[in-house]
Amino acid sequence: MTQDTTIRYATADDLTAILGLITDLAIYEKAEHEVKVTLTQLTQDFHEGIFQAQVAVNEHNNVVGMTLYYITYSTWKGKMLYLEDFVIAEKHRRKGIGRLLFDSVIAEAKKQNCKLMKWQVLDWNEPAIDFYKGYDATIETEWFNGKILF
Repeated sequence: MTQDTTIRYATADDLTAILGLITDLAIYEKAEHEVKVTLTQLTQDFHEGIFQAQVAVNEHNNVVGMTLYYITYSTWKGKMLYLEDFVIAEKHRRKGIGRLLFDSVIAEAKKQNCKLMKWQVLDWNEPAIDFYKGYDATIETEWFNGKILF
């Protein structure tokens, strides 16, 4: 239940759980082999302020969900929060925890005076798409993602 869940900013002590949730998300997306980040790298990047994160913690002080995000820039709109990952542990889904976390990251974007928030969702992930549509989010279909791996 959501009344037993607290949303807070992540600390370095949460990074092992966050890495576990990142891996869980990759498994769900059928891309576990793509996860190359290590706990050492995640920790270093966290301390350097490369990203921020929030966690959902249950009554036993276990991390059951997280958002990982960073500030970037839209040349059309201005300051933007990019939500890189948003995941709830499978056995804790459909309890309202996702809504708590998503609302919290929206509040963070507003607190940081962002003009928009962006994220990606796979075209086959209907539960997530439906969740975002509940926020009147625009799910873009006309842009392709580009990337170069190093």
